[in-house]
Amino acid sequence: MARRRSVAVMSDARPFYVAGAATTSPDVAEVLHPYDGSLAGAHHVPTADDVARAIDAADAVRGRFAATSASQRAAALDHVAARLAGQAEVVAHLITAENGKPLRWARAEAHRAASTFRWAAEEARRFGGELQRLDTDTGSEGRAALVRRFPRGPVLGIAPFNFPLNLVAHKVAPALAVGAPIVVKPAPATPLSALLLGELLAETDLPEGAWSVLPVGNDAAPGLAADPRLPVISFTGSEQVGFAIQAAHPRKHVTLELGGNAAAVVCADWEDLAQTAERIATFGNYQGGQSCVSVQRVLIDASRYDELAARIVAAVADLPTGSPWDEATVVGPLIDEAAAIRVAEWVDEAVAAGARVLTGGRRDGATYAPTVLADVPADARVCREEVFGPVMVLERVDSIDDAFARVNDSRFGLQTGVFTHDLRIAHRAHRELEVGGVVIGDVPSYRADQMPYGGIKASGVGREGLRSAMEDYTYEKVLVLPDVL
Repeated sequence: MARRRSVAVMSDARPFYVAGAATTSPDVAEVLHPYDGSLAGAHHVPTADDVARAIDAADAVRGRFAATSASQRAAALDHVAARLAGQAEVVAHLITAENGKPLRWARAEAHRAASTFRWAAEEARRFGGELQRLDTDTGSEGRAALVRRFPRGPVLGIAPFNFPLNLVAHKVAPALAVGAPIVVKPAPATPLSALLLGELLAETDLPEGAWSVLPVGNDAAPGLAADPRLPVISFTGSEQVGFAIQAAHPRKHVTLELGGNAAAVVCADWEDLAQTAERIATFGNYQGGQSCVSVQRVLIDASRYDELAARIVAAVADLPTGSPWDEATVVGPLIDEAAAIRVAEWVDEAVAAGARVLTGGRRDGATYAPTVLADVPADARVCREEVFGPVMVLERVDSIDDAFARVNDSRFGLQTGVFTHDLRIAHRAHRELEVGGVVIGDVPSYRADQMPYGGIKASGVGREGLRSAMEDYTYEKVLVLPDVL
């Protein structure tokens, strides 16, 4: 969480970045550690004039940046990847300090962010075009078409708190890879990792205005989104805010990575229940459950239900929960106490409607104990909405038809895990499940940063993953050439 105050001088406050230049202001915000409220760091807060200068610079450089060579952009991205990898432990500690996620998950995020920039550098080098022959129809003899992609223009990237570095990277890296200037607004609760990324970008030779990092409050977002000089908006966050942005700006190119209530389907043919229980327990509660693809619903074939349910409950109960600085901790706090209170209210509401708490169900400040529920009414919010906390619901299903119908009976459609050895079921899941991704033999929480990632329905539009985001940030332009074949 963040707390703002005006000070004359605060020497250890991090600067923000306007057009690639470190910048300070009289206004400083303190970032507090979610677990114990200690000071995690501080940063200068941009003024309205700083924001205006950042957008001016992005607009001014759009043509020059688009014309830079792939080698120049790739070299900058490679530099950031190497610097992140070289100081991964420092980066991980900063992520834990501001976000509260246990060090094991912060380390994973730091390494993933380095990989994200490395992939962007590789994609920048091979992001070419296509030559199409046009003489397949009479009247087009001797003609060919060169199809290339060009930046739509400057990008506004709005990032969430749950992955304060890697989800910023997933906006910045593909934009820089295609030569699109980007203005980044990190989450107010977790701006420090984005500002560290700014430090590394400042070491590159990207042109002035190619990027800015503006840790402003959420009240500044509508003005940023409305600016016509930012024709592309990439937003990751809540469904309500994301679709409001899309509705307010129908003429802009808006990509949305929103919520989910991810399901894991365990089929009758699946036998390795011990490892499955461990995977489901861990990835229903990692990041404090604050991941769009945390396991929230577990749909278990009736023939496997009793044994697997018992194993899941035991595995969840054994998850080390507590201080994120403890190397053994798997489950840390939520982003703030208000988030934990909301989760507790949803669980209490389900219990009042008849649900049983098999383990957990307790709150201590911003920490909510990893919780497993059963006999939950289908219309309870812990089933229908995104809990975004360490809570999962177990459900008994009678068939694949039943399981897939329940997966699809949701406003959301991000990812689903299907535990099966049957290739026919795997292909059926790919064909029938209304989600953006299906993971066979594992939890829906799996994500490789280079793959297309995103959802349908209330889970959003567009795709992350370097190549996919690069395509989202660009448009196709055709050049028809005579006498080339």
